[in-house]
Amino acid sequence: MAIPKNKAELLEAILENYQLLKKELVSIPIQLTNKKELEGHAKNTVMSINDLVAYLLGWGQLVLKWNRNKSKGLEVDFPETGFKWNELGQLAQKFYDDYKNDDLTTLTKKLDRTVNDIIKLVESRSNKELYGTPWYDKWTLGRMVQLNTSSPYKNARARIRKWKKAKSL
Repeated sequence: MAIPKNKAELLEAILENYQLLKKELVSIPIQLTNKKELEGHAKNTVMSINDLVAYLLGWGQLVLKWNRNKSKGLEVDFPETGFKWNELGQLAQKFYDDYKNDDLTTLTKKLDRTVNDIIKLVESRSNKELYGTPWYDKWTLGRMVQLNTSSPYKNARARIRKWKKAKSL
């Protein structure tokens, strides 16, 4: 799917990529979800399926936090308070740590709620609000949502499929 250019395409990309990701997640044996066998988000690191879902959850929650703060007229620390854009590997590790006690079922339920909240956010905005003006630096709100939802969902699905193939699952 091409990069979404409007509200309808953004909603379609989020829903389609998330549904495809969930199909992959539900077929993973639960006893394998905590094993660190996937290539991590930082160079020379490994992560588990649970870590991967925690990463998606963390970024989704950041999108919601950014929007809440901007809507209240508050300053937004991009990407997150205490982190710079060149420290995304450390931010990924923070997300893994934030959700380290959750199993895949719990993580997936939390991610479902987060995705639903993001969909509500997108639905509540006009095309102009999503794509008509820069929201952060040169990026529109729609593009920031896409970069932190549908694109990572697609990437996560590809990682899982590669892992499953290597494990003959």
